[in-house]
Amino acid sequence: MATTNSITTSYSGEFAGQYISAALLSGSTLDNGLITIKPNIKFKEVMKKVASDDIVKDATCDFDPTSTLTLTERILQPDFQQVNLQLCKADFHNDWEAVQMGYSAFDSLPPSFADFLIGHVASKVAQRTEQSIWNGAAATAGQFGGFTELLLADADVTDVGGGAAVDSSNVISKLGLVVDAIGSSLYTSEDMFIYVSQNVARAYVRALGGFASNLGAAGTDDKGTQWYNGGGLSFDGIKIAVANGLSDNKMVAAEKSNLFFGTGLLADHNEVKVIDMADIDGSQNVRVVMRFTAGVQYGVGSDIVLYS
Repeated sequence: MATTNSITTSYSGEFAGQYISAALLSGSTLDNGLITIKPNIKFKEVMKKVASDDIVKDATCDFDPTSTLTLTERILQPDFQQVNLQLCKADFHNDWEAVQMGYSAFDSLPPSFADFLIGHVASKVAQRTEQSIWNGAAATAGQFGGFTELLLADADVTDVGGGAAVDSSNVISKLGLVVDAIGSSLYTSEDMFIYVSQNVARAYVRALGGFASNLGAAGTDDKGTQWYNGGGLSFDGIKIAVANGLSDNKMVAAEKSNLFFGTGLLADHNEVKVIDMADIDGSQNVRVVMRFTAGVQYGVGSDIVLYS
């Protein structure tokens, strides 16, 4: 059965030659390298964690192995996912690009639409992957277990926050809760980030534009709400990363090197196959196929702060 294809345009006049899709969330987490990417995982990868007690002891003349090393492991197992679409070419006979399909009864999908469809499908996959990385639920079809789900289930993770929704009047104090919960050994780490949802980022930008009581009405550099031009953000010396996939009012403080995205081949996330079935089964159908693997995991839960 073909994928439902609803064409609501009217075939009258000349087509301008451009398709426009709805605005899509960019896959910012992976595109901007905000977490550690581990490719070439065929099935799963075992990540060993080493913990030790105070290994420095008072010196003696003898070898005295009194320290304790504990080895544990965490499994990164990407999920297998796919995109399967099927379009009937007959649906395009009365549409804007019918001429591009050729005059033969054995026609093909309009070339410009095929190009658009490839880009659109790849973008939709990037959007879903971004959402799953941070807010995915393992039990939901088309998603994999994201960081929020994993961190909430781990008692070693430091949980803070809650209460009222984050807005420009309280975002400074909310971010302060997160920073105060970061361990002293991690605070100065070069790859420590506070990953925030879009609403938290917007609230912080607005607060620095004059809504934070300690900045005054004119805000940062006396520019009011026009101070921000899309540059980097930080709080108390820690870099802020906007994670588009995080749901509202959530923040995660962690080292980039402690958060992992696993997959088979990175190229699989950009490969969209368009298969004309005419030469295979004689039908008028065109199939669009993507297959890829994706999953996330973290290393040490006690080094992570979750605001939710």
